[in-house]
Amino acid sequence: MNPSADRPLVIYSDGACSGNPGPGGWAVVMRYPDGRTLELGDAVPDTTNNRMEIQAAIEGLKAAGDAGAVVMVTDSEYLRKGITEWIHGWKRRGWRTAAKKPVLNQDLWTELDGLNSSAVEWRYTRAHAGDPGNERCDEIAHAFSQGWEPQLTRTA
Repeated sequence: MNPSADRPLVIYSDGACSGNPGPGGWAVVMRYPDGRTLELGDAVPDTTNNRMEIQAAIEGLKAAGDAGAVVMVTDSEYLRKGITEWIHGWKRRGWRTAAKKPVLNQDLWTELDGLNSSAVEWRYTRAHAGDPGNERCDEIAHAFSQGWEPQLTRTA
């Protein structure tokens, strides 16, 4: 029996922005049940922090493909609550907030919603609190937002 077969893929995601709006970066650290790690990230020239948070989650779920059970770890309550709670009301109201204003970042929320499933468990971790996966994501996203090319681990 494979001991990693019933363990989920753990994906850490984070976004950063130098200025808000300004140059941004997103990052994903994927920890596979068999011990492999895959880090992804990229820069976006003119964006916001919230867009980078959502983009990171999108890229992580795209990269996960049909991995089965996924635990998505984020330090963004905006992202976690947006995809697990608020999105249901937004869709019911035709992508309007409770205050009847258009939902910001609807393009990204729509894409993320299409990738989300019951196989994804969304977890919150506090930023800068010592969680190694979250700290690494922050480092990568920040580097990309500053225009640097961080060294990414790709043992997958």
